[in-house]
Amino acid sequence: MAKTAAECTTMMDIRENIDRVDSALMALFAERWSFIGRAAEIKAGLGIPADVPERVRQVRDNAHRNAEALGLDGAFYEEIWAQLIQRAIAYEKAQLGEA
Repeated sequence: MAKTAAECTTMMDIRENIDRVDSALMALFAERWSFIGRAAEIKAGLGIPADVPERVRQVRDNAHRNAEALGLDGAFYEEIWAQLIQRAIAYEKAQLGEA
């Protein structure tokens, strides 16, 4: 059963809810990845390269700002997003036939 952290009274409650949140995060990552695949298709049609540095900076800045707005460590989450971006660029490069 979904509970807030404050409603959890046992470690079992905590673990069940962490697992629930992790599952929801994976669903969001899967949705995010569907957009990466579509971006590669659109970029191919427009001749846009996989790596667009100004967009990379914007996405990293967004991650940093969004994390801090929620009281999280912006630098830490920006680094997580840097890894997501790196993987997405590698995927798009493969899809676009870039070296």
